Amino acid sequence: MTHKIIRTEDGSNSIFVESLGQSYHSSFGAIAESQHIFIKDGLQFINPISDINILEIGFGTGLNALLSLAFAREHKIKINYFGIEKYPLKMEEVEKLNYSGMIDRVDNHDFNNIHLVEWNEEIPVDDNFILHKSNQDIKNMSLRENYFDLVFFDAFSPEQQPLLWSEAVFANIYKSMKARAVMTTYSVKGDVKRALKMVGFNMEKIPGPKGKREILRIQKRYFGTKTLINQNH
Repeated sequence: MTHKIIRTEDGSNSIFVESLGQSYHSSFGAIAESQHIFIKDGLQFINPISDINILEIGFGTGLNALLSLAFAREHKIKINYFGIEKYPLKMEEVEKLNYSGMIDRVDNHDFNNIHLVEWNEEIPVDDNFILHKSNQDIKNMSLRENYFDLVFFDAFSPEQQPLLWSEAVFANIYKSMKARAVMTTYSVKGDVKRALKMVGFNMEKIPGPKGKREILRIQKRYFGTKTLINQNH
């Protein structure tokens, strides 16, 4: 895939994939989008007070991991972070991204460490953040069951990668999540919501970041008590 670096509205860089006609982040702001969808409406929403396990589908630029590292340091919690990426970026592309200069509590050394961690190995980036990156295809992976507290679903769009937004992939993720665990994603397409519902998820549409009216917050059903999220059709 041919990539080029672009500057988004909030000053943070992203990567545009010419063969897909799509960028890794919103043109309205790479950091602003990730902070809103995955940190504010995901990590802050579950309000972790101790160790948590996060799964990311679409590790990409490592921005969500870097923001999660900053959150772990700020709130003094431990995060075990599992990022899955079939097509890793080259280090020369990573070096053109400017996130570390725009996010408190992390620096360029942290960002480089996140990308220098070997694929398919588990490495402590610091005392608060353990990173495991998998260079695999989620469609063929066997995930640990009842393990994740939070999932960031950040794949390319359903139009470009429909098989990633399928019932089969969502069923695999569902089994990997603990009861009442939460997943966030930017897509609210009808096909996506139908696939999530068929697997057994509850979901709600919530306000999105600039340029995106709504996003989805999704929860694994727990039949022992009332869920936190109401089904939204």
